Amino acid sequence: MEMIERYIYAVTQKLPTSQGSDIAKELRGLIEDMLEERTQGGKPTDKDVEHVLIELGNPKHLAQKYRGTKKHLIGPEIFDLYILVLKIVLISLAAAIGIGFIIQTILEPISILDHFIELIVSMVTGIPTAIGWTTLGFALGEYFGGFKPKDLQIDKDWNPSSLAPVPDKKRQIKRSESIIGIAFYTLLIVMFAFSYEYFGIWIFHEEFSGVVSFLNESTYASYLFFIILILGFGILKESLKLVSGKWTYKLVIYSAIINLISMVTVIIMINGPAFWNPNFMVELTQAGLLSEDSDAYVTVSKIWEQSTYWILVLLVIGLIWDVIDGLIKSRKS
Repeated sequence: MEMIERYIYAVTQKLPTSQGSDIAKELRGLIEDMLEERTQGGKPTDKDVEHVLIELGNPKHLAQKYRGTKKHLIGPEIFDLYILVLKIVLISLAAAIGIGFIIQTILEPISILDHFIELIVSMVTGIPTAIGWTTLGFALGEYFGGFKPKDLQIDKDWNPSSLAPVPDKKRQIKRSESIIGIAFYTLLIVMFAFSYEYFGIWIFHEEFSGVVSFLNESTYASYLFFIILILGFGILKESLKLVSGKWTYKLVIYSAIINLISMVTVIIMINGPAFWNPNFMVELTQAGLLSEDSDAYVTVSKIWEQSTYWILVLLVIGLIWDVIDGLIKSRKS
């Protein structure tokens, strides 16, 4: 019956994924046994189902019993999910920093001591940043209670009829997508914060000779805060999606606000004259990769001049589509 499925969904949706399917199966069997005992083998009515679910109690309380312990750092309903995401973020961060150290050491083995110091600094500064943004995302999801289904709220007069329907699959947000998104933004933070000098064209003349950077290294430090802020907003948005578990109008509004702030920040930042490397084409020529009188030089020069425009176009399209897609899925029930 639909009410049984709604009850099982309300209990299992905030439990760890590894436990959810087993608990759902166990709970479904328990309800069937209770119904059989109540009806003495007869066909259960909606009234029988309602009586059994009331006997089982509020799904939030039942979920807490299955969870075993009460944890209040973020909130018992999303704490296990928060810990899972935090582990993935920290593993991604450690992997990115470790791989960066290995690459730097291979390319410039003579500077291994400097690279090791950078590794330590990256860990010390990167870990609090990643933890902070992830925690902020989950804390805001908890604070703006719109992500808490009504059937999970503490209510002395709880009744099965108040159970929220199981969301349409098209409306649900896959945990894996949001977790991958958080890991991706974490990797980008590490790259832009600690390995930005490798963001460009790598030059090899028998061995590694350096990088023609896309970015203006003399002014990059002044933009780093905004870059981390933008990527942090990405982690924040994915965390909110994880907490919600499904597309809602409120989630769409939050996503639209975050996307708008990110978009405005990016437009202001990369349109500035000091963001990109002003000597990019000159350095390519000096490195022997291009000659000024070649067709390749003209082609690369045009691409370089138009790169900012196309980055902005793709960014705007991507962020707008993200909101439209969420709006469409919110309308489906």
